[in-house]
Amino acid sequence: MQTQLEGQKRLSFKNSDWQVPCRTAASLTPKDFFEQYQKPGIPIVITGLLKVEAAWNLDYLCEKLGTLEFPIRHYGQQRYQQDKRQWATIGSGVAMQNMTFAHYAELLRNGTAQAQDLYLGRCTLSHTPLANTPAIAQAEAALGLKFPATNLKLWVGGGGHTTCLHYDPVDGTLMQLQGAKRVLLFPPSQLYNLYPFPITVHLQHGLRKRAVYSQVYPDKPDLEAFPKFEQALDHCHEVILQQGEILFIPSGWWHEVSTVSSADEIVCSVNRFWHVLPIVRSLRSWSKWRAHMGSLLAAPHIVGDVMNAIGSSEQKQKIGQLLQRI
Repeated sequence: MQTQLEGQKRLSFKNSDWQVPCRTAASLTPKDFFEQYQKPGIPIVITGLLKVEAAWNLDYLCEKLGTLEFPIRHYGQQRYQQDKRQWATIGSGVAMQNMTFAHYAELLRNGTAQAQDLYLGRCTLSHTPLANTPAIAQAEAALGLKFPATNLKLWVGGGGHTTCLHYDPVDGTLMQLQGAKRVLLFPPSQLYNLYPFPITVHLQHGLRKRAVYSQVYPDKPDLEAFPKFEQALDHCHEVILQQGEILFIPSGWWHEVSTVSSADEIVCSVNRFWHVLPIVRSLRSWSKWRAHMGSLLAAPHIVGDVMNAIGSSEQKQKIGQLLQRI
């Protein structure tokens, strides 16, 4: 069966000789991971470490999460035909609607979620039956990861959804539990060749539009509007993250993540963000400082959103959606 990845026509990236390392769990000690990848801030794919007892397919997720409510973001397929500079929202700033997981699962089964690009992303697993999955905890411990910045986050959708090119100010581990994801990676050195939204975007949009996102579509770049992006292509690396694999994405590394599945499958991942270690890497990262400066500029909007949520008749839901955006 042809997957969406196989059927998709894509830009031919001019990758450098360096490739994202791929190591087996048996060949990687916590010390190796820290010294060779975490300390210098180098991405890596780890195989053979994530050994979950059950497939995280739609039936399993409905069994565990069916009655629980999650915010589902409505991206809409037409969004990707527009110039990103015209978008009013991006990423976690996109409008969301709360629904039970069972309801969302039905929308996935009948194709509505794919047609409308409805996506469950960045949703906390705290206070759910999947919050303390032993295999995930064991994998994190085996890498020696310490000082989490967030709890586990769940990402579920059909094939064809894209989380647009952006970077995070913290380290992240992306764990693939069902289906596969295509990840495009660019190093922090390409910050301005990737045309991020300016920091001042937060003054007008708060956290609904962010300076950590690129204005460019990597697969179909407008090189007249963004000529320096061609230089960034020399530093682009493509990873197809398969089920059971873990991708370590260091702070400041740009990544665009697309779900890959056949028509009758879903794609499910969990991720967690980690404080940047060693601290000196954090202090030296302009990308990280830049992201935090943007958040400071968004503060008036955040305060206003909090006040509106407190005064709303749907206070709990509004506050929950605000926390999802943050």
